[in-house]
Amino acid sequence: MSTPDKAPSKHDGEDSNDLASERTDLAEDRNIMAMERTFAGWMRTAFAAIGIGLAFRAVFGEFDPPWLARAIATAFILLGAVVAYTAERRACRTFERLTAHEMNAPQIPSIRWIGWGVSAGAVLLAMALWVLHDAGPLSGG
Repeated sequence: MSTPDKAPSKHDGEDSNDLASERTDLAEDRNIMAMERTFAGWMRTAFAAIGIGLAFRAVFGEFDPPWLARAIATAFILLGAVVAYTAERRACRTFERLTAHEMNAPQIPSIRWIGWGVSAGAVLLAMALWVLHDAGPLSGG
């Protein structure tokens, strides 16, 4: 019984160290893409927390005592700011360690702008809940 001839591979003649290096490079690219997805997921979580804070304030604006709805909304909004900041820090640390090989890595300044922008916006929104509490449709205290 004879064995069929092995089809020629594009890697025939390559050293096994070269193949291992190529697989490692591709794995590093996959890690970069996974970190991009993770960062996007954390940013969605930050926006969800901010949205919950705004919705809570809008729906329960007539709480007794009046400051309680603002305090709970502020907690959710600031949680969103912390999530965005933490996501930015983790993503930047990871992207600094990894090297893209066959793909374009995200630009770290862009990641920082997104993280810091969402965090700063959330903090400003939380401050506005307290400063502008007597004006507008969300007033309740």
